[in-house]
Amino acid sequence: MSPTFDKVDTVAINTIRLLAVDATIKANSGHPGAPMGLAPVAHVLFNKFMSFNPKNPKYFNRDRFVLSNGHGCMLLYALLHLYGYDLSLDDLKNFRQLGSKTPGHPEAADTPGVEVTTGPLGQGVSNAVGLAMAQAHFAARFNKPGYDLFTNYTYAIMGDGCVMEGVASEASSAAGHLQLGNLIVFYDDNHISIDGDTAQALTEDVLKKYEAYGWQTLWVKDGDNDLAGIAAAIEEAKACKNKPTIIKVTTTIGFGSKLQGTHGVHGNPLKKDDAAHVKELFGFNPNESFVVPQEVYDLCSTTAAAGAADEEAWNQLLEKYSAEYPELAVDLKSRVAGTLPEGWEKSLPVYTPADPAIASRKLSETVLNALGDVVPQLIGGSADLTGSNYTRWKTAVDFQPPSTGFGDYSGRYIRYGVREHGMGAMMNGLAAYGGLIPFGGTFLNFVSYAAGAVRLSALSEIPVIWVATHDSIGLGEDGPTHQPIETLAHFRATPNIMVWRPADGNECSAAYKVSMTSKHTPSILALSRQNLPQLEGSTIEKASKGGYVLKEVADANITIVSTGSEVGLSLDATKILESKGYKARLVSLPDWFTFDKQSLDYKLSVFPDGHPIMSVEVMTTLGWQKYSHEQFGINTFGASGPYLQVYAKFGFTPEGIAERAEKTIAAYKGVSPRSPLHIAF
Repeated sequence: MSPTFDKVDTVAINTIRLLAVDATIKANSGHPGAPMGLAPVAHVLFNKFMSFNPKNPKYFNRDRFVLSNGHGCMLLYALLHLYGYDLSLDDLKNFRQLGSKTPGHPEAADTPGVEVTTGPLGQGVSNAVGLAMAQAHFAARFNKPGYDLFTNYTYAIMGDGCVMEGVASEASSAAGHLQLGNLIVFYDDNHISIDGDTAQALTEDVLKKYEAYGWQTLWVKDGDNDLAGIAAAIEEAKACKNKPTIIKVTTTIGFGSKLQGTHGVHGNPLKKDDAAHVKELFGFNPNESFVVPQEVYDLCSTTAAAGAADEEAWNQLLEKYSAEYPELAVDLKSRVAGTLPEGWEKSLPVYTPADPAIASRKLSETVLNALGDVVPQLIGGSADLTGSNYTRWKTAVDFQPPSTGFGDYSGRYIRYGVREHGMGAMMNGLAAYGGLIPFGGTFLNFVSYAAGAVRLSALSEIPVIWVATHDSIGLGEDGPTHQPIETLAHFRATPNIMVWRPADGNECSAAYKVSMTSKHTPSILALSRQNLPQLEGSTIEKASKGGYVLKEVADANITIVSTGSEVGLSLDATKILESKGYKARLVSLPDWFTFDKQSLDYKLSVFPDGHPIMSVEVMTTLGWQKYSHEQFGINTFGASGPYLQVYAKFGFTPEGIAERAEKTIAAYKGVSPRSPLHIAF
């Protein structure tokens, strides 16, 4: 039965609008226009269609709601307050204040009920694609006749800015191919962006574009008033099972304001006289602020209670399911709890120096083959580089619509296509759904294409894994366009992200072990194209600390610290130094972030006082000053040619490293330097 609407619905909509007006005025900052225009859509969706439980924001089968950008954040905060989430009127009054539950853009780690952290345009709708993919996968894996455990929808609101961003186009194209009928996106067609009328920059037919992507397209022409039309569009969208749906809703930005329909109400609070005008127009007292009529609370609490009942019914269904499908239930409950199968880490490959030299991208493939059938939470793929990234394990089934004949939704290998940025944002959505560990493969250099999504992974504390191959000048003939000289420095400088560059098989296994058990930190695994020897002294346990002494000697003249493919070269360099009467220690530092979390005593045992420390890495030297007195690296772009020749050109041979080490020892002769770790960074 289609929902009906009365005067209380109108009061609720206007309450949402005025909470946005009051909060942005008090903060003297923010975007009131979008919430004022989108309040009808949001009210119809939350009050008449969505299933959620404010008392348990993590109820697993809840519908997901995503703002594709932060411009409508007060819309979401108002809704979360009205429906009984842990967000008080005082929280709304503290909008954009330091440490508040209502930051300037929705942040999942700060605000209960926020599914993903958005702000940069286009990220949220791309996250929504990942959320919808996760639901499709869970339904395919766990639903059985009579047990529809996963029925939730993902809803998103995006504006013209999101439409213009490339990341949204990448993800939307993928969603159309994947036939995600559980994804419903509202396109706020208000014709306004920060610069003014969107006609200045956007003249494409958005619905035709989405139709070409494979979406169902609908249009509500009076989004300001036509509540029944909004509801009918949502019903039609839900009825379409083999296509995502975009609902174009034509709204008036800043509806009710004297500046409605202009960019003047987009990113600036209303003036006090305008706010009074709006309140009078909507039947509120112009002298009062942050007013919520009791009938609005009552209306919203009824919906919230229905959501709580939905969760209770779901829990009861799960218990019945557990009796009939015990193995699947164990898997599902483990995912809900965020735990991995017991003993999974015993499947990680272990190596000795007797094992052959292998490229770390191939070592990564070996890990994925070992874990693919052991850890069902693992899901991922490649941005059209499967044969180069080695990301597909032998028994993998592709995640595809069954109608394509390429796989089905229970599959866990994702063909992302050439969509690096979309892949990153979609992985964030997959991880945010819960119960999945997403990974995505591309060349390390092209992780830079997805830097916006990577940054939000770190900010959101979402533990996705990037399998980033072709990590250095060692990729050789592809040349400087593909050689990521500066990429590691960029991501190492980003807070809350692990950047692993393993030197051999044990270090590669350690990188996966730490990354897969991380609850709040994403990872980039920088992997080589060229073969790397298995090193004496490396172990998974040691490497799991992020850095360790690979070769220890007493009374050392120098410590060489290196990562990845240069560790083996540096080991050979220490032998050359020994032949000349020097004593050289060797440290492998596969991940700075993990190493920095160790105790100071441990770190100083790795980087002690008393002799110079020299870093060796075929990347920019930026950042290495934190660990070393002298740095041997590349502060120019690379070069085209066979990789051994390119390495030799830049001096990265055992002989070249040993020569630099000799010069460093000579420069510090008679000096007993303190470890750089004594300096606070």
